[in-house]
Amino acid sequence: MECTRNLVAALAAALSVAASAAEPVKIGVIGPFSGSAAEYGKQMEAGMRTYLHVHGDVVAGRRIELVARDTTGPNPEIAKRLAQELVTRDKVDFLAGFGFTPEALAVAPVATEAKKPMIVMNAASSVVTTRSPYIVRFSMTLPQTSAPMATWAAKHGIRKVYTLVADYAPGIDAETAFRAAFTAAGGQVVDSVRTPLRSPEFAPYVQRIKDAKPEAVFIFVPSGAQSVAFMKAFEERGLAQAGIQVIGTGDLTDDQVLQSMGESVAGVVTSHHYSYAHDSPENRAFVKAFRETNPDLARPNFMGVAGYDGMAAIAEVVAKLGAQIDGDRAMEILRHVKLASPRGPIAIDPATRDIVQTVYIRRVAKVGGEYVNVEFDRFADVKDPGK
Repeated sequence: MECTRNLVAALAAALSVAASAAEPVKIGVIGPFSGSAAEYGKQMEAGMRTYLHVHGDVVAGRRIELVARDTTGPNPEIAKRLAQELVTRDKVDFLAGFGFTPEALAVAPVATEAKKPMIVMNAASSVVTTRSPYIVRFSMTLPQTSAPMATWAAKHGIRKVYTLVADYAPGIDAETAFRAAFTAAGGQVVDSVRTPLRSPEFAPYVQRIKDAKPEAVFIFVPSGAQSVAFMKAFEERGLAQAGIQVIGTGDLTDDQVLQSMGESVAGVVTSHHYSYAHDSPENRAFVKAFRETNPDLARPNFMGVAGYDGMAAIAEVVAKLGAQIDGDRAMEILRHVKLASPRGPIAIDPATRDIVQTVYIRRVAKVGGEYVNVEFDRFADVKDPGK
């Protein structure tokens, strides 16, 4: 009788494990999928789906399921509510996405309480990973891309710069890091301005820049409509004719909107961690697969590649943990991830859970009939200088 009970118990345990293994791994993808920033969410999810297209959507016997939720962002209150619903109702194993810093910060306490790994694929303020031990970032920080731009500018003879940044945490991070690195290298920030996060009118700011007569203007604004609007105002106010060079972070010349920015964007120099035109076998394969998977998106951009790499890291966790996705064990794996990314080699700094990567200096040029960010210099193994 005892033998029979033991056999039944063992069989029940085996069936339980088999049932658990058959359940999908659910990833709650939080981002703006509608509204003016809809491309943020679409690019991140597209990058994730590209990885699954290339490598398959079953890992360790478990199917990967993406559960996308729209913040219409930036809307931190909505992001937090969606995260709570994904954890309690949808029973997701991971939280991912996060186009904007305010949304990532709002969700951080939810990730901590639920012990759910939170994979950040854009939100670029330096502070983000400090808000929860369950956050790991596969995108960038603004100090990480801004400081190399300042170093490069000073090294190449630019001495007087005006800064214009969006007035929220990433913009302030970009301004602070650029100013610190530029002045340390002997440069001078002649003046600075912070613009509203929502629907700024750039013409008055651009006129003030022209009147100040700097050698260059350093720009950080959210990629997409704002970068297009700034370059339009720059052209209309004749800053190029006044001898003012545009430098900035790669958000300004986002690959997704670059073609729509017109001739005025030619020659703009930016610093960033990814270009659609990056010359490597990994990137050529990624671009091809991205287009096959997402025919409605013309090009992958830096959010697309972050989605791809973030999905690669999640797959590594699932491959190692299998049926039992424990938050603490998952974070231990994520803290030590190293990948051969389409952008180049990347790694997670175990101490900060932030990405270490190459930052490229690029110039916009027309190649094969299309505008692209052509990389011509680089800073290897860059950590976030804000930490």
